[in-house]
Amino acid sequence: MRSLELPRLPLLLLFDPTWESLDARQLPGWFDQAKFGIFVHWGVFSVPSFGSEWFWWYWQKEKIPKYVDFMKNNYPPDFTYADFGPQFTAKFFDANQWADILQASGAKYIVLTSKHHEGFTLWGSKYSWNWNAADEGPKRDIVKELAVAIRNRTDLRFGLYYSLFEWFHPLFLEDESRLFQTQQFPVSKMLPELYELVNTYQPEILWSDGDGGAPDTYWNSTGFLAWLYNESPVRDTVVTNDRWGAGSICKHGGYYTCSDRYNPGYLLLHKWENCMTIDKFSWGYRRNAGISDYLTIEELVKQLVETVSCGGNLLMNIGPTKDGIISPIFEERLRQMGTWLKVNGEAIYETRAWRSQNDTVTPDVWYTSKPKSNLVYALFLKWPTSGQLLLDQPKATLGATEVKLLGHGQPLNWTSLEPKGITVELPHLTFHQMPCEWGWALALSNVT
Repeated sequence: MRSLELPRLPLLLLFDPTWESLDARQLPGWFDQAKFGIFVHWGVFSVPSFGSEWFWWYWQKEKIPKYVDFMKNNYPPDFTYADFGPQFTAKFFDANQWADILQASGAKYIVLTSKHHEGFTLWGSKYSWNWNAADEGPKRDIVKELAVAIRNRTDLRFGLYYSLFEWFHPLFLEDESRLFQTQQFPVSKMLPELYELVNTYQPEILWSDGDGGAPDTYWNSTGFLAWLYNESPVRDTVVTNDRWGAGSICKHGGYYTCSDRYNPGYLLLHKWENCMTIDKFSWGYRRNAGISDYLTIEELVKQLVETVSCGGNLLMNIGPTKDGIISPIFEERLRQMGTWLKVNGEAIYETRAWRSQNDTVTPDVWYTSKPKSNLVYALFLKWPTSGQLLLDQPKATLGATEVKLLGHGQPLNWTSLEPKGITVELPHLTFHQMPCEWGWALALSNVT
């Protein structure tokens, strides 16, 4: 007896290829709850590992003296950027080890540069002949290895960065010379590659970048995003940013990034992300970085606290070496962040912005909240020498309000101030009794 085959229902197309329709899509809830992710900038630029991941552009296009001299002093005169490809060996790259380090950071998502402006893809792209990690250098599918390790060993969401344009791709340069009136590059390279990337690896964040000065109509961004949200294998959970063509940043797409290292210090009504680097001067690994070039853990905790209080997520970047090593300074910062979040994560993950983002009287005090639990968190970055913390913003109620230090647990004494605010008596703790270093959090129940 033949089983009856039910007719396949067509996918319901919820979104039109217009910004008006796409911008109205509700951001999947997991992203706002996650608060903290890790960015990984890795590619052929990790071979010279000098100055910046923009090495090729600064050397060949802008001809900045320090880059020109670096090449003149260290490489033969006929050496090209493509010659760095075989040296991108990734010989110590262990995706499981990376996954364990990233899990230890307390981050809830990761974004890997699948292709930067140099055009080299970290997977065997059918559209990047001989300039991809499967054919050149590692001869491995880096994207697949890391995706599998992250999904098997951690609770992080896997995301991919993708540069729309490529500095020196002949088809892009030809389109550019025609003022983007032709679309040879997006039609034959960028769009098919993006469809391949999403269908093969199913990233839950698609972090677009590099519009090359071309408008979104050149890239057919709205058409691609309509497919991503309507039909792609990640349509229900995928999150995107705002870098989909000249003029779209901070205006169209999913969440806003606005600029690199964006940290406005006040509440934004639209979900946003602060993408920033531990190395103050570069996204890619730099062999010539000194210790003072790296942000300290205190500075990183401050960035996280400020960002989350103002409704943002923090995307903190590391740059591995050409061998695939996360250098000890990056690993230490990641593990330190994880140690801090083990104690204070309750005041970060799944929180909402409160009515006040920071305290108006005591500096370096920032607020988050969990309205359903009637909790407000006061995150303070300096432990007061007096042992008393003055909070100007909360209005407390005797008999109802309770104050606890996260990681300590015992209710603390507080006194009410007029017309509002409280003074909290912090516990007298030795250094070893401190729940953590680098910043602390009070949980205030039943305050307004």
